[in-house]
Amino acid sequence: MAASHPVITPRGALALALVTAVVVALVGFALLRRGGDEGIRSEASLPPPGEVKTPAPANRSFDGLTTFRGNDSRSYYGEGPVPQNPVIRWRQPAEKMCMSSLVGIERDEWCGTGWTGQPNVIAHDDGSIEVREGAYDGAYHFVDGLTGLPVRPPLQTRDLAKGSATSDPDGFPLYYAGSRDNYLRVVAVDRSEPRVLWQLNGDTSVPRPLRNNDWDGAPLVVDDYLLEGGENGWFYVIRLNRAYDGKGLVTVAPEVVATIPGFDDRLLADLGDREVSIENSVAFRDGIVFFANSGGLVQGWDISDLLAGGSGYGQVFRYWVGDDVDASLVLDGQGFIYVAAEYQRFNDRSREVGQLMKLDPSSTDDPLVWSIPAKEIGFEGAGGSWSTPALYGPVVYFATAAGRVLQVARDTGQILHELQIGTPSIASPVVVDGVLILGDCTGDVYAWDVADPRLEPALLWKLHFNACVESTPAVWNGWLYFGTRGGYLYGVADAGT
Repeated sequence: MAASHPVITPRGALALALVTAVVVALVGFALLRRGGDEGIRSEASLPPPGEVKTPAPANRSFDGLTTFRGNDSRSYYGEGPVPQNPVIRWRQPAEKMCMSSLVGIERDEWCGTGWTGQPNVIAHDDGSIEVREGAYDGAYHFVDGLTGLPVRPPLQTRDLAKGSATSDPDGFPLYYAGSRDNYLRVVAVDRSEPRVLWQLNGDTSVPRPLRNNDWDGAPLVVDDYLLEGGENGWFYVIRLNRAYDGKGLVTVAPEVVATIPGFDDRLLADLGDREVSIENSVAFRDGIVFFANSGGLVQGWDISDLLAGGSGYGQVFRYWVGDDVDASLVLDGQGFIYVAAEYQRFNDRSREVGQLMKLDPSSTDDPLVWSIPAKEIGFEGAGGSWSTPALYGPVVYFATAAGRVLQVARDTGQILHELQIGTPSIASPVVVDGVLILGDCTGDVYAWDVADPRLEPALLWKLHFNACVESTPAVWNGWLYFGTRGGYLYGVADAGT
């Protein structure tokens, strides 16, 4: 067992004391030590509502949502306006997207789109909108945002196209997509049909693959490098060497410049198992890449020398939360990390640390700023969260598998408001223009007004689908794009859009 840490440090109490009476501050301090969901509310510490400047997308030369949560910090959600009275404008394809896939020794049919499954949205120079989405028919689909009809043939793989893919943020006509058939692919989309230029096998590309050979996380492109974690437990740094040939067609000549194990002997000993896959989409800030694994190890690696053409790298942050972290880590502008962990091993460490938390990676002795327990069982006999947190102004939004939707003050960790949706809930919340959007596995998609975090969120609308919504919606100029486990991809907008 790793060295113990308190459930929550008293950092948040100082801000609370500045705006409340001394007695209230002292009570708040004591409650914070026991966990964020028992503490007093801190609405008074929040600024009045105003324009919230959200982080920019990774792509700067064109408009679009090019990767899961849009940028290096996994904190960009798309562009408004958000639909006010939405209806289903299209449902595609005509036949359900389904495939039979082997899980262990059992073969099951999988349909639609799954976790995390957020589409890419690309605004082309001619004004058209292209939506790109992987599905459980084993294919990546490329459709028109207004009609859902194909704009290019699908890219078929041999197994489920899970997770989220990435379109090149620098404008190269390239698409980076993993599949359950073991391969991470670099795909050209400037031909008459998508063409695989290069692929990487999760089984044979590292000396000690653990857990699985799938690729769930959306890759991140930083300069000319592709950053990706695999379910084999390893993190990859790949130089792409992007260019164009004499005919003007895009080319790549990838080099794997580093394979870094996301596990170590200490973690395996603490766990007592080998469940150490990397299923989240890595985040990046100032030369350091951050990710976590199914063993609950939150880690930061300085890869700045690799990105400068060198060969050096090193671990600069290590914190064990005790249980599976599939949700992506989210970084704020000050470098704090927001983490959502599952609760399925039921071990002492996860009970001690909590499931929803804020970490300070600059503090190696005690990085836990605050945490909130979320042990309620909600998905596959487990509790905690599969949902990536969403940052918006002074608030962080968490969703748990048991359907709790928490609006939490980022500075203090205090729960401002709590909503309840259907279970299980494993999609990730998005917030655009003061509207919080989230789906659940009863088939409902909700939108709440959260422009003023001091007020109870008001339900703006709810749409029902006849299947689980575990994929994360993409928001783009009056439209929502997402799939369900029912087998289809949807375009949702106001009737007159």
